[in-house]
Amino acid sequence: MIYKVVINMPISNHEVPELRELVGWGRRDKDYPTLFERCNFWAGVRDENNKLIGFGYVCGMGLEHGYMEDIIIHPKHQKQGIGVNLVKELIRESENFGLGIVTVTYEENNINFYKTCVFTPGFGGVWQT
Repeated sequence: MIYKVVINMPISNHEVPELRELVGWGRRDKDYPTLFERCNFWAGVRDENNKLIGFGYVCGMGLEHGYMEDIIIHPKHQKQGIGVNLVKELIRESENFGLGIVTVTYEENNINFYKTCVFTPGFGGVWQT
């Protein structure tokens, strides 16, 4: 089945936390709806039953640089190209939005995924509380 990536798709506040939980991440319920209000744009993918199976967003100042975050695909739908399509659509929207640089942080085991999505690996650092 072909799943459509939709920019700024209407998403209920509980849907992303549920998807985060399914992939083993913390729910972060308190982030929604604030995330939708503060990020530049987001993208979602729904299955044939209208269930959210993919999500990601780009945030930043809205100037030249954006940051892609929380690329999440439902475990039952991983390894089917949905994540690549989601990331590529977020990159297309970044260009439309006027962003010339988009960065993303990922775990080392995901390097090939992000290379497939046209990212160039580089060095960086993360500060976390």
